[in-house]
Amino acid sequence: MADGRMDRGEDRPKRKNDPAGLRERVLETAFGLFQAQGYNATSVQELIAAAGVTGGALHHHFPTKKMIGLAVIRERVAPAVEETWLGPVRESADARAAILGVFATLADELDRNGAVRGCPVNNLTLELAFADPDFRSELRILFDRWRETLAKALGAGSDRRAAMVVAAYSGAMAIAKVEQRGEPLRLCAQELERLL
Repeated sequence: MADGRMDRGEDRPKRKNDPAGLRERVLETAFGLFQAQGYNATSVQELIAAAGVTGGALHHHFPTKKMIGLAVIRERVAPAVEETWLGPVRESADARAAILGVFATLADELDRNGAVRGCPVNNLTLELAFADPDFRSELRILFDRWRETLAKALGAGSDRRAAMVVAAYSGAMAIAKVEQRGEPLRLCAQELERLL
């Protein structure tokens, strides 16, 4: 009450930090680092430096590295699967054409990028699912949703075909990562076209 009026906060400086933005920056940075070099090879110190945050700020949002990894699966990897796979298949009147379209689109994208880091679901699954039940559970939820969405779109009795599509894609992406090109996805799609 400096001038006789009640202080309503007008004279106080505005808050400059952005907790939600910081959290998003950490997740985006972690997602990129996990894709580029793997979860286990990424240290918390490296993540702090790459995200441009303090250790205290990171630990405020994510007390452990594992919590960052689980959040990356839920908030980055799952939405990527939704955008790349589930949405296009769910929204299409022709599930078969949508599935083949995803393969073609991704193969072209891999070739345009000139580098194949692999599928984030596959990368994290191969690295973490066996050793940690929490990661395994989170990744299983993702795979189950993926298969269920494909099965529903393909029609009654399509559970095995949906599992085959996910497995074929996962294998093709692993080979594409080794070969550093999209061609394995195209070859896989040619066989799926015959089988679906």
